[in-house]
Amino acid sequence: MSCMTSKLNRIASGTMVAAIGMSLSIGAMAQDSPRLRTPRRLVPGVIQHPHLLPDTSSTAGNPNTAQGPGPAPLGPGPGCNVFPASASIGTAVPLSYFGPPPSTVNQSLVGPVQLLDTGQIDSTVGTITIPLYLGHMKSGQNVWYILTDVDDPGVAAELGLNFSAKMSFMGNAVRTANIDQNADLVFNAGTVDFSATRSVTPGPAGSEFPPIDYQPGAIGDPNYSPYIQIANAGNVIYNAPIVAYNVNASDINFPNGNVDYTKVHDEVVAIDPVNMTVTIQLINGFSFGRPVWYMSMDASIPLAAAIEHNTYAPLMAALHLGDDDSFSSPIERIFIATNGAEDGQCNNPLRQGLSADLADGHRPNNTLGGIPTLALDYSPAWDANLYEWTPAAIASGYRGQLREEFNILTFVSDGLLTGPGGAAFGSAGFSINCPIVIRLN
Repeated sequence: MSCMTSKLNRIASGTMVAAIGMSLSIGAMAQDSPRLRTPRRLVPGVIQHPHLLPDTSSTAGNPNTAQGPGPAPLGPGPGCNVFPASASIGTAVPLSYFGPPPSTVNQSLVGPVQLLDTGQIDSTVGTITIPLYLGHMKSGQNVWYILTDVDDPGVAAELGLNFSAKMSFMGNAVRTANIDQNADLVFNAGTVDFSATRSVTPGPAGSEFPPIDYQPGAIGDPNYSPYIQIANAGNVIYNAPIVAYNVNASDINFPNGNVDYTKVHDEVVAIDPVNMTVTIQLINGFSFGRPVWYMSMDASIPLAAAIEHNTYAPLMAALHLGDDDSFSSPIERIFIATNGAEDGQCNNPLRQGLSADLADGHRPNNTLGGIPTLALDYSPAWDANLYEWTPAAIASGYRGQLREEFNILTFVSDGLLTGPGGAAFGSAGFSINCPIVIRLN
């Protein structure tokens, strides 16, 4: 990995869209107050925000110095868009003749399945609008945060959060909080500075990763982790990323977009502290061959935070990595290509990897391990397993887009993939906080 910048050193198709929207749009956009209570649910129906259409300025200019979330998951070509095609393609009947997806009977069957069920997904632009919460530091500063995952299945079911049994083993990487007499969270430690200017300087064409230089757009202090343990509420552990810190509601009132990213998390598309909602851009990926959308909120090293448009969270480094699915493991694996196919950019259906991401600004089509409905081992803390296609595999024309964990592991065993630079394959030594939102099929 390349060195930190000086600043860091100082700090140390429309029918299908409508159909899927109707299937996945149960949720809540608002609540009466920013407290830990079940959000009020809206009438089902896809949300459409024409004023929140993806900002293409990052691709028109330099995507590696653009602030904010970057291009949306509904990209301009098959290499940047994993949204499933209509089931009616190739049949003699229109989509309207198809019944509901099998997942309405059994969530493990063909979807879509919305997993984070606290808000509504806008499938026309690739965002989710969820409750915004307001807590405070013991010293009084405002802490604006979201909730995505929890280690208690009852709480998960009540609040519409993702359940992760593995989060119970995160105790060495959590910040702590208590619920006060107003039912608000008071945090003991952990702050975020959103004022930094995100930038990445890629390597040469064809080898953009690793970058030459980088700077995250949000930097947590040494005590910051998105994971919190509420001491006076059963010591339950939540995934509660901070999206704004030490600002008043009037400072972050951007309900129609045009967000000030010196005050707000880069993945935020709109934030409404009046109605207590926040809209977050989603990211393409795969889990066991199924296309998914997820959030990217935090990373344990500055390099990952800069590339991921998220927050550098130093306390996440205390998570134990490398022992996926063993007793006491808090993590699940994410598989990230470094030198996947990038020629043709989004027009290339095999496009994948970090070099492709740094070349065109669109996300790298990562492959996730287990997620709810497909496995029992989901964790929002993803242990990054970087892999590199060998020169021999590339010369033989074998390089392509890999969408399934065991396919990747088999190719490692076959000698087609290694770790970066030919190193042994395995944990790269950092993790990313990526809550799963929806399984698209």
